[in-house]
Amino acid sequence: MYYLNPSLKNLVRIFDQNERKGYLRLDLNENPGGLPQDFVKEVLAEVTPSMVAQYPETKHFSETLAEFLHTDIKHLCLVNGSSEGIRYIIQAFTSVHGRIVGVVPSYFMFQVYSEMYDREFIKVPYNEDLTMDVDNIIKEMTDDTQLLILLNPNNPMGNVYTEEEFEKLLRVAKEKQITLLVDEAYHYFYKGTFIKYALENAHVFITRTFSKLFSMAGCRLGYVVGWPEGVKMVQKLCTPHNTNAFAMMFAEKILQSPEILNALIDNFNEGRQYLLDSLDANGYAHKGEAGNFLFVKTKTDAPAIVSKMKADKKILIKSYPNVGNFGTCLRVTIGERKYMEQFMEALLELDQ
Repeated sequence: MYYLNPSLKNLVRIFDQNERKGYLRLDLNENPGGLPQDFVKEVLAEVTPSMVAQYPETKHFSETLAEFLHTDIKHLCLVNGSSEGIRYIIQAFTSVHGRIVGVVPSYFMFQVYSEMYDREFIKVPYNEDLTMDVDNIIKEMTDDTQLLILLNPNNPMGNVYTEEEFEKLLRVAKEKQITLLVDEAYHYFYKGTFIKYALENAHVFITRTFSKLFSMAGCRLGYVVGWPEGVKMVQKLCTPHNTNAFAMMFAEKILQSPEILNALIDNFNEGRQYLLDSLDANGYAHKGEAGNFLFVKTKTDAPAIVSKMKADKKILIKSYPNVGNFGTCLRVTIGERKYMEQFMEALLELDQ
């Protein structure tokens, strides 16, 4: 007989059908400038007919990535963007009606996957001053909690956890036998990482993506780091050939080209500093200590500015409601300086 999963029937999803070509895209935390054109041409010159015709092979790139991370392939699982890894961890390490704890606001797919698989997602809200007290997270780490999800840095809040805070959370997770997932999609936008804990402890996962600083959102490639037995469980859920050959080729070339990675970091840092200085000079409050994005408290109506930016300036940004003492504010992706100059010029014209 016909059947429809009731968890899907009632699931709320928003699919972005907007045509974004021709806009300055500062709305989805991509790198608006992308990789250097000469580098892209150089990599594409190595594409052959046989490569396109064959199913992708992952061992070589897995070994390259493992060497880059100073580990081995038994600790790694390649996925089609880190969101796929997050989904599989929720599937594998929580049960129907299982309790998952996460902070909000955050990457919304944590909650979507929880509802999709009929899990209970417990929300830990930020304080009014947009800080997160880890004791508030610990209060929700009950004996029946199966998974704790953190982001470091967190999207969209931009906060990070100190080593001391993380170890405090890890001690409670171990005591209560709670699997711990840390999404590090915005790694490289600040110096901290908790990857060593995933390499040295059971029931700790790190997920990362090549979409952000590596500027490969169009290629869809990420990875899961964890203890070998846990990684095996994630791999069992992967579809055959789930990562494509082009993504692995580009990622390998970047890993082997430190000058490309360093240039991406330098361009980002220059753009970030320009944006911070400009916002301060013009009296704008902002929040986002890490990551490639900022909340900006506007002087007039934030949603109206979003609409005007798109219609009048061909710039895409987002507005967020109820962001603590910021109220409804803008979130803007940070890119290299020339894009931040374009954004600031538009903001100063429209927000008055």
